[in-house]
Amino acid sequence: MLKIIDKYIIGKFLGTFFFMLGIIMFFAVVFDVSEKLSEFIDNEAPFSEIVFKYYVNFVLFYGNMFSSMIIFISVIWFTAKMAQETEIIPIWFSGRPITRFIRPYIVGATILMILSLILNHFIIPRANKVRLDFEEKYYRDRMHVEEYHAEFPNNEVVYFSSYGGEDNLINDFVVEKWGKDKKITNFLKARTASNVKGTNRWILTDYYERRVGYPNDELIEKQKKDTIFQFTIEDMAQRDNIAEAMTFSQLTRHIDRESKKGSSKIPFFEIELHQRTSYPFAAYILTIIGVAVSSQKKRGGIGINIAIGLGIVFIYIFVMKVATVASIKVGFPAVIAVWIPNFIFTFVALAVYRFSQK
Repeated sequence: MLKIIDKYIIGKFLGTFFFMLGIIMFFAVVFDVSEKLSEFIDNEAPFSEIVFKYYVNFVLFYGNMFSSMIIFISVIWFTAKMAQETEIIPIWFSGRPITRFIRPYIVGATILMILSLILNHFIIPRANKVRLDFEEKYYRDRMHVEEYHAEFPNNEVVYFSSYGGEDNLINDFVVEKWGKDKKITNFLKARTASNVKGTNRWILTDYYERRVGYPNDELIEKQKKDTIFQFTIEDMAQRDNIAEAMTFSQLTRHIDRESKKGSSKIPFFEIELHQRTSYPFAAYILTIIGVAVSSQKKRGGIGINIAIGLGIVFIYIFVMKVATVASIKVGFPAVIAVWIPNFIFTFVALAVYRFSQK
């Protein structure tokens, strides 16, 4: 049962968080507009799409991405202010343990953690799809891929020299099929190839095909061919942030397909998958550290608490980036790389928490 003091702290917690979130996102939008406005004007992006398809989803994505950090700063801000105004002193003199004082903070962190989990797994991926489609149309350069090579299921190998998103055209397209005895059974090469959007249908031009079959091979040469492949252009030409627009089930299926192809981008996708759960849970750790750091009245005022808090945030981000790079470059398991900053800072939180009890 929540007491008056619990409701007061939870209200302060959530109010400060959403206020800071609004201020930070306001400045983020202002800076983003100043950077991209000329591109929007040159590409004649409609105002309604800029607002509702881009910036609404922009705020959702980046606001949720940095929510744990904003939670931390919010906790430090309003708790330090309470300490400076001697609102916390009566709680200490009441004889109640610090665990009782920290309970409303955990309730507030739980509310924000659940909200972040829902956004990460159900809302943000769909919002990102709209945002990225808008960027593709009005802001970003079109997709280009050079010297592609990958192996698809059923022993099918695909090569091409280049792909341009402007005309959706592949140059020097090659598809090889290999048998179980590791001998080639079919070889196809086309000067150009284009994928009919949203389907597995392909249009080949100036193509040559050799169907290997002892004792007689079959050779086919034609100017144009309409055919079906097991892959689409989206399986081959992808931006690094394509995973941001995939739901949990889509992303797990995508990782499975990329694993079969031997893609080098698998760590990026696995990190994205695990971060959607690990980041929200950081709210608990950073909340406990924030309370422990800022609940004591300091001679230097609120500024000292904020400086300590920012230092801890920077260290957390540094550890997170080091673990991510280790996963991508060294092959460190993605699930461990994503969760290890939380484990490390759990011990930091416990140490700071025990120190604050004194």
